[in-house]
Amino acid sequence: MKLKLITLIFCYLLGQFCVAQTQSLQNDVSLDDKYREDQFYISVTYNLLRNKPIDFTQNGFSTGFSFGFIRDMPINDRRNLAVGLGLGLSANSYNQNLVIEESGSAYTYNLISDFEGDVSKNKFSTYVLELPLEFRWRTSTAEIYNFWRIYTGFKVGYVFYDQSKLRSDLKNLKISNNSDFNSWQYGITLSAGYNTWNFHFFYRLNKLFNDNAKLNVQPIDLSELRIGLIFYIL
Repeated sequence: MKLKLITLIFCYLLGQFCVAQTQSLQNDVSLDDKYREDQFYISVTYNLLRNKPIDFTQNGFSTGFSFGFIRDMPINDRRNLAVGLGLGLSANSYNQNLVIEESGSAYTYNLISDFEGDVSKNKFSTYVLELPLEFRWRTSTAEIYNFWRIYTGFKVGYVFYDQSKLRSDLKNLKISNNSDFNSWQYGITLSAGYNTWNFHFFYRLNKLFNDNAKLNVQPIDLSELRIGLIFYIL
């Protein structure tokens, strides 16, 4: 009698354990089915100009700042591989020695060395609406928040506003919406790191200016490389 009672109790407890495990597994599966990662981003970069004309130099610290949202779309059951598509804003400044002046409906370009006056500040800036596309690999799970990540991709941007400023002892110049800036920019991206700190890289594939911008009758073929840090949230 005691043996039968013990057997019944054991079977009952075993049944309850199995039910609990099944529910827990279902909850885990449900959690995993909804798990997404790194959907908001903020980046800070140092902007290096490439393909410089002769005697063109950068000075000071040229910076970039961007933020936005990327929709994370996992493509495997483990959800550590994903495609990300997003929308963001970017502001970038470039301190250098290229003087931009307005002449009627056109623009002229000269170096500071050819400019009359003592120049204390000279830079141009761009403000961009960005569309990033990423292929994402990471070691995270739904319950592990400190992990390695490598995200590579392609980014297209629309320059909705640009401005150049010069300050000197003789005069100040300020030009907005210069039509010689390329309205579109595109390039490849790479973000990699662990937990909070992630290296970020953007290599632009087209020029900052269109073919109307010339320095000493030569087209200005400036492009850029941005290097910095990116922080992902949620």
